[in-house]
Amino acid sequence: MPKINASTVAEHRARQREALIGAAIDLLVHEGAAAVTPAAVGARAGLARSSVYQYFDSSAALLATITEEAFRRSNEALAAAMAAASGPVERVEAFFRESLRLGAEGAHRPAAALMGAGLPPACQERLMELHLEQVEPFRAAVREIGVPDPALTADLIAGMLHTALAAVERGAPPGTVTDRTLDLVRRCLSPSGGTAHDGRETG
Repeated sequence: MPKINASTVAEHRARQREALIGAAIDLLVHEGAAAVTPAAVGARAGLARSSVYQYFDSSAALLATITEEAFRRSNEALAAAMAAASGPVERVEAFFRESLRLGAEGAHRPAAALMGAGLPPACQERLMELHLEQVEPFRAAVREIGVPDPALTADLIAGMLHTALAAVERGAPPGTVTDRTLDLVRRCLSPSGGTAHDGRETG
């Protein structure tokens, strides 16, 4: 029987599963979806392939789990950041600020890798559902602000977020990118084209 490095069997199994998920994500990000196999994941996690099958019975099961995990942790962080914000503009800013912080940590890489991985249709559909769930609080805040054509406005400023994430990925200073992005977002959310907080025109 394998050595149990935890106070209970349940905790031991939870730790092993977490290690396998971490190994699978690492393989996905660095080597692509085809590399995510039970044997490779077990080797990366330091576990026998037979141990992997106690948790995941196929590559498809591993990818399905990664699909969920790629969003769960980020969603929890985004929800906490937005919950601490006092109004809709502040919630949008919190969403952007936290998204860029997570991006600087590389948290978006699993989802990005999955989107380009040619997943089975069911996984692709679930991935899109999770993405829509992630951005809905941001889109709801934009609607609450009352800007013209809120759906289009949300799409446009989401495009700025993607560009900002790409800049961080290329090595741009996260703080600088965040400050500049939020300045532009505030302008987009202001009916007058000034700051979203007081509506004054900026020169």
